[in-house]
Amino acid sequence: MTGKIRENDLSALLVGKYDADASLIHEVFQKLGWRLFEAANRRLAIKYLAREPLQVVIAKTDVPNWNWRHVLNDLQGMANPPQLIVTSRTADESLWAEVLNIGGYDVMALPFERFEVERVTASAYRHFQSLLPVAISAKPIARQESAGIKRRSQSA
Repeated sequence: MTGKIRENDLSALLVGKYDADASLIHEVFQKLGWRLFEAANRRLAIKYLAREPLQVVIAKTDVPNWNWRHVLNDLQGMANPPQLIVTSRTADESLWAEVLNIGGYDVMALPFERFEVERVTASAYRHFQSLLPVAISAKPIARQESAGIKRRSQSA
């Protein structure tokens, strides 16, 4: 797999019941050109995680029988895990520090604000891309040479 994902392949998973906040997040993801899947419970979320190439997962702190820590644990077992954004009506520094310290990407407060959803999602996607394995080829060597790093001659 290369480090590039086509823009029309961008997908996110919304985990939990968002009710009033759902319309804004759907609007934002549609504007961004992303596919947005929804899972109200763990069974459905695991199904999406197994079959869809996801770059971002957005999870509430209080998903029944599967809180955000369980979501993160399941993501960390994947080959190219999506970035986890945790959402909460009581988002505070303590939650933010805990999420970041154990491997989540960020925290967003509820109710959602359009600019914040766009900013955090774009940043999480850039981070996801930076972690993808890069295919080994001769092209990186050519870039190194053009940057002033010369290969030694193999013939002696």
